[in-house]
Amino acid sequence: MENQPNWKNAAALAVCIVVTFVAPALGAWTLPGEWYASLRKPSWNPPSWLFGPVWTMLYVAMATAAWLVWRRGGWAVQRHALLLYAVQLALNAAWTPIFFGLKMPALAFAEIILLLAAVIATARVFANVVPLAGWLMAPYVAWVAFASWLNFTLWRLNS
Repeated sequence: MENQPNWKNAAALAVCIVVTFVAPALGAWTLPGEWYASLRKPSWNPPSWLFGPVWTMLYVAMATAAWLVWRRGGWAVQRHALLLYAVQLALNAAWTPIFFGLKMPALAFAEIILLLAAVIATARVFANVVPLAGWLMAPYVAWVAFASWLNFTLWRLNS
């Protein structure tokens, strides 16, 4: 795939970006509202305006990582790595409706721990295929670890 014409590589990158942004958008029908605003939050809770820019940068880095892995043989060769990527995207998409829609921080915490494990596994497999792809996933690993701790803290403060 690395030897593909530039337009095919660009198209593949575009597909990776679209897929990466569509997955969490499917869960975005439940956004923070009055319930979230009413929760007790730790002093280190990030301001709401920070989440959009952070997630945007993370999704671009994730999509780029997936594209770099795809370039090393496509789905036929990188099926395992790309399937892990798809699993973590599905888990990513599931967290928002659980936390904000169902208003179930305990269940969301269990789900985000699964997400964190899937993200770590994906980053490790990506790093074995293309080291840069693993590094591009590292900020996502860090953010999901932080989000896991925040989710746990919100659950405990409000239960």
